[in-house]
This record gives sequence, C-alpha cells and structure tokens, in this order.
Amino acid sequence: MLATLFLTVGLPGTGKTTAARRIEAEHDALRLTKDEWMKALYGSGNPEQASDVIEGRLVEIALRPLELGANVVLDFGLWGKDERSSLRQAAADRGAEVVMLFCDLDPVEQRRRLDRRLAEEPRTTWPISEAELASWADVFQRPTEAEVDGSEPIPAPPDGFADWGAWREERWPPAIL
Repeated sequence: MLATLFLTVGLPGTGKTTAARRIEAEHDALRLTKDEWMKALYGSGNPEQASDVIEGRLVEIALRPLELGANVVLDFGLWGKDERSSLRQAAADRGAEVVMLFCDLDPVEQRRRLDRRLAEEPRTTWPISEAELASWADVFQRPTEAEVDGSEPIPAPPDGFADWGAWREERWPPAIL
C-alpha cells in the first residue's frame, strides 16, 4: 500500500483541522497542523515572517514519513496553486499518493465558526478581522475540481525554477532571516 499525503485546503474556519484530525485517526496519519506550532512557539503572537518558516519545516518533516511509507496530513490552508502543485510533485517523487480535501464555507458560516472558536478555545486561535478575511479570500486560489480529484496533471514550476524542489526552497525558507 502506498503512503498518502493528505492536503487540507481552505481559508480559516472552514473545517481543515477538524478534517485533519479525522484523517489522522482514520488513516493512521501523522498530522502536522501549523496553528498548533505557531501557538506553541509564539503564544498570542502570530508573526507573519515565522509562518512561512514553520510551514517549510512542516513540509520537510512530512516528506520523510512518506519515504518510509507512512501517511501524513498537512493542515495549513495551502492557498496557492503553486504550493499545492509543489507538494503533489514532492509526494509523487517519493512514490506517495495525494488526497486533497478542499474545505469551503459561505462567509457567514465561516465567521460564525471563527467567533465560536475564539470564544470557546481562545488558546488555539487568534482574532481575525473582517478586513483580514476579505483580503485572504481575495488572494486564495480556489482549487479546480480536477486539481482536487487528482486528474489535473501537475504543471511545470513557475519560470525561473528548475523544478518544484527549488520552488519549495524559496517559498518556504529554512529560517527567519
């Protein structure tokens, strides 16, 4: 049986971590949730420059179990198609399958869930303004149905990158500079 890389895709409050926890239990997967690491390392802070580094470390951690035949679920939104494509290629390079779960909600339900989470579990989240939600929705690149079901071929990396590995190294730096 091939190892599987599960990718949770979506904006905050859409159910990614709930889905990741279910996948973890049902598929004996190593779950790597960025917000848990950010909270552990930065508490109430949420420094933008640390976010990319933590995501990069989680990607690197995820690749080794795939090589060993273990399932992994990455839980941190993956808002850009290039991010998802690079991870699909990384999994393929390691002989692993990819299952992408796109979590999507209407904005009213998303806001309700975010408010409830902040009220019930403030240690696990940060306040998110309407302006932040709107700006994030504007930059989020919704996956196509073919991308989600895996029938869309992995595209070539963007111009200037020899391969997706080189792209990943630039996208997810190894340290805060």
